[in-house]
Amino acid sequence: MPDPFLFELVSPEQVLLSENTEMVVVPGTEGDFGVLIGHAPVISTLRSGVINIHVGNKLDKRIFVGGGFAEVTGERCTILAEEAIFVDDIDPREAQDRLNVAQSALEAATDEVSRNKAEIELAAAIAMANIDR
Repeated sequence: MPDPFLFELVSPEQVLLSENTEMVVVPGTEGDFGVLIGHAPVISTLRSGVINIHVGNKLDKRIFVGGGFAEVTGERCTILAEEAIFVDDIDPREAQDRLNVAQSALEAATDEVSRNKAEIELAAAIAMANIDR
């Protein structure tokens, strides 16, 4: 088993998680990337997707993030998430409702700013609605 490192997940409201873990798989905008102890320093933007946290060579937790940033050093991985929710806490009906609202907002957008905001929300809604449970 790999040595543990500190993983922190921070939302605008609070620190959601701060614990030692062995591996984290992060949904970067350039693709998913895995973090182990000793990882090279990196800062990455995140796309909407799921963070997988592994402990004891097993998947321990899954957390949906709706974008944000990751900072990785050799000893820690910190996620600054715009939105974060444990996958087990996602209600499929609410996710589908969110998707419907986002699609309607995109169709109703009349200017570039509202269209860009609607596209970002739609991407998050699609990612949330399509999570394998």
